[in-house]
Amino acid sequence: MRSVFPLVVLLAFLMDGCSKPHPISGTIDLSHGSEWRPKIYLLQPGKWSDVGQSFVARALDSAVVGKDGYFSFSGLPHMENPTLLELAVQKRGVGFANLLENEDPRTDNYVPLVWKTGERITIKASIDEFQASLSMESPSETNKEILRLRDLRLRAFDEYKESSSNVSDADEALLDREGKLLDYQTELMDFANSTEELLAALLAIRWVSPEGDYERVAEFLFAQAQEWGALYPDHPLVQELVLKADKANLPILMGDLMPSLEFPMRSGETLLLGEVLKGEKLLLLDVWASWCAPCRIENRNVLLPLWEKYRPNGFQILAYGLESNEKAWVNAMERDGVDRWLHASHLLGDQNPLMDALRLRTIPANFLLDTEGRVLAKNLHGTQLIHFVDTYMTGPAKE
Repeated sequence: MRSVFPLVVLLAFLMDGCSKPHPISGTIDLSHGSEWRPKIYLLQPGKWSDVGQSFVARALDSAVVGKDGYFSFSGLPHMENPTLLELAVQKRGVGFANLLENEDPRTDNYVPLVWKTGERITIKASIDEFQASLSMESPSETNKEILRLRDLRLRAFDEYKESSSNVSDADEALLDREGKLLDYQTELMDFANSTEELLAALLAIRWVSPEGDYERVAEFLFAQAQEWGALYPDHPLVQELVLKADKANLPILMGDLMPSLEFPMRSGETLLLGEVLKGEKLLLLDVWASWCAPCRIENRNVLLPLWEKYRPNGFQILAYGLESNEKAWVNAMERDGVDRWLHASHLLGDQNPLMDALRLRTIPANFLLDTEGRVLAKNLHGTQLIHFVDTYMTGPAKE
């Protein structure tokens, strides 16, 4: 009689293979997803700067979401080390797997996660609020931190939207809007400063500015690069961060000495920064323009009162104008009543040697310098600027 044992063994093997859980799987609620394609994609950003960016991540796998909401990925490449990936869903009619939305974390269509070969990740999410709703079953420590970051970002973004709704869209409200944005970014920066999980920190840094613009938070970027560069010098994503945060690529940082700049003055002479600093206790280097509404308001409401109050005590202002029309420049300073302090401009518009030397692209911008030309503070406006100058000028003499 022929033995049936080999057949039994084969069937058991096949059944075990079919029941074995897939590396990444889960269920997605499609009940509110009529505009969404019932499909999910697994993407891999090639670089740190690619995280959260459209059309750059490589599609590793895709899976159809069944009518019961279940999906699974099975054809994943071997990944020995924890790797930052992105799950994404797409609306019907979108012809790309790697189109990522970064408009609102409540409705953004992707979720970052970390995976390596041998791990199992099981998720649940609603397709119409994919990033906001996603949860993981027994997540790793890194994925726990990513979900904590996601939740923090959601709360901070809601607060940002609510506070910004009361801010006018007029040019005059630019600094108010920038302040609200900085409050939102600060929540993410605080997370990056406190987490011990590298990949979660790198994600937080990218979410601080999905556009990759760190001009207003350059000190944060530099500090993060220094910290993670010391801990993981060979990690390719960290190496990219360190390169991005090289001082040669950033605006002058707080604590740095301002370079010895030449200023073509309104009077026609050219002054070196050291000549302007001589004998002064505090110098405000203000970068403005006659066409910049927030600059003009700050001229009248903040700078002029400060100059009148503290000029006798060694407070000076050197205003550099991004001007190409000398008449408009002079008219603006005279109308604002600020022609009493020092004014300079190359009259080359916003493409000028000073913006290049300081690596600036955004105004209004300012730097508060001590008598040596060291940057004590930067980009303070309104009440923050008033408080800093009041405190510094009324405090003990700085040696």
